Amino acid sequence: MKIATDVYGYRTAIANIAFISGLGKNKDEWVLVDAGVPYSAKFILKYASTLFGSKKPKAIVLTHGHFDHIGALPVLLKEWDVPIYAHHEEMPYLTGEKEYPRPTPFIVKGLMSFLSPFYPRDGIGLHSNLREIETGTELEFMQGWEGIHTPGHTKGHISLYRKEDGLMLAGDAFVTVKQESLLAVLMQKEEIHGPPAYFTPNRAESRESIIKLAKLEPSTIYTGHGKPLYGKEQIAKGLYQLIRHYDVGFAESPTVV
Repeated sequence: MKIATDVYGYRTAIANIAFISGLGKNKDEWVLVDAGVPYSAKFILKYASTLFGSKKPKAIVLTHGHFDHIGALPVLLKEWDVPIYAHHEEMPYLTGEKEYPRPTPFIVKGLMSFLSPFYPRDGIGLHSNLREIETGTELEFMQGWEGIHTPGHTKGHISLYRKEDGLMLAGDAFVTVKQESLLAVLMQKEEIHGPPAYFTPNRAESRESIIKLAKLEPSTIYTGHGKPLYGKEQIAKGLYQLIRHYDVGFAESPTVV
């Protein structure tokens, strides 16, 4: 689906990815943001071909390295030998040097939470393709886009923001569905939530990251889970309500939008 000008979204089972086009000197380059769940590569490749023909992406940008955001990478890299950009604090998890922390399945109840001990936590051994992304400034290979360090869900989590139209690709810094609940995931009920609680080890940092993103006053948000949401005032209301309730209820007090 088209999210905004030159940005297309695609849902791979439980996780979203984004295709950003209109890049480069001739506006004919494109970038993939995240790589979906395992076994989704053939669907990603098919959708990419409908958008861009045989042209491969200029790069793949990872908001973070959880299994549902890097699942298709091994296959995609065989098809596209391109750089993979991530924050330097995410690198040890992408190279396999470290495992992500064990999940906490009982912070927020739900079937997805209870199943979280069975989700993969190990890295995938990326090395030669990895590049460090520069946050806090316009990205050299993505004109008009800023990379923002938004830790909490993971140490090296990033979000992407296009100031021109207020479009935010938040990754899992916050999401627009209650990811802990299988029913909510299946129904895709539109809610502004904190990141999946079972895989968010630093809730204090996570809250600060949400505050940082809310201050940018996005007009459109597309996150790692859930549907895109539109409307500056509506989004601001949802984010600030989430922030207010974050410490006491984390994802238990969602804002339905």
